[in-house]
This record gives sequence, C-alpha cells and structure tokens, in this order.
Amino acid sequence: MSIDSVIDAWNQADPAAIHPTRGISEDAYRASGENQAALLSTILPAGCKVVDFGCGDGRVAIPLAGLGYEVTAADGSQAMLDRIAEAAPDMPTVLTDGTDLADQLGRKTDAVFSLAVLIHHSYESAAQILEGLRAAVRVNGLLVLDWPVSDAPAEGGGWISVTTWSLAQQDELCQRIGLKRLDPAGSPWPIFRAVKAG
Repeated sequence: MSIDSVIDAWNQADPAAIHPTRGISEDAYRASGENQAALLSTILPAGCKVVDFGCGDGRVAIPLAGLGYEVTAADGSQAMLDRIAEAAPDMPTVLTDGTDLADQLGRKTDAVFSLAVLIHHSYESAAQILEGLRAAVRVNGLLVLDWPVSDAPAEGGGWISVTTWSLAQQDELCQRIGLKRLDPAGSPWPIFRAVKAG
C-alpha cells in the first residue's frame, strides 16, 4: 500500500479499532501508552528532543512529555493531530507523511520513535519513510522503530496487516541511509543510531 492509502485508511478508522487495548477500555489504552513512554525513557537520553512519528492521538507522546522530554508530535493524519492538540494544546505538532520530516521540523532532532507505523507499509513505502526519519535525526541520534525482522519476511497486504523484513533487507537499507543497529537488552523495539550514510 502507498503512504497516502495507509493515511487515508487511518483517517477513516474507528478510534476504538486503532489499538487493541482500546477495545478493553480507555483506561487500558492510556495505561499502555504510559508503559511505553516509561520504557522509552530507559532508551532515550534524559530530556532530549524527540519526535513521535505516527503519534496518533498522543497515547505515548503525552506521557513521554510528562517525563521531561521535549516531544514533537508528527503524523500524516490531520484528524490525529487535532485530537492530540485537544489533549495537549502546548505540544508542537507537525503534519507529515515522514518523507519530509526534516523539512517540516526545520532542524535536526536528537531522536525519533515510530511505533505501529512501519509495520503497516509496503517495503517501498517503509523505505521512503525511513529515509525521511533518518534525515531528521542528527548524527549519533537515535531511532526507535517498529521494524520487525522475520525468518520468513513478507509484505503485508493491507493497511492493518504487518510487513516483516529479512535482516539482510534491513542491513542493506541501513547502510544506504546511515543507520547502525544497536542491541540493547530489554527493548521490545529495534534501536538504531544515526550515522553517516555509505
């Protein structure tokens, strides 16, 4: 699926369907975001400037800001940015599909995290987004990404299905765009350091 088709599907999705815990309760949904923010705080340098790409309605961005991070919420969906603006009116927001994140920010950031975004894109779309996210992060900055590896990689067939990559596919793209894989203990997400490309 193209980047635009994923954004269009997301805009039309029932808010109750955008995360599994929301089907349990709104409290469970919010608690899952608080838990992920707490885990991110063990990965990201204290108080750094960080972009939540695919921020949705702020489930993770808002509690992470509450932990002392300078968070910018970025999403391709204006509807999602409107929701986060209601809940956290002082949080900066950026409308972007990820490919132009650096231009939209107007500066490099210390870190980007993107949870439950890349998994829903085709190989081509995910590569375009990854290149844009990498361009927005300063050298030695961090990217925390939902970019799963599989022994049987497969491209998802719809906006809510999951695309997995082979380690070789990831390594080739990392080399090309300037990402170095890190292997921290205890992280449920792959973590990368921004390095010079090539």
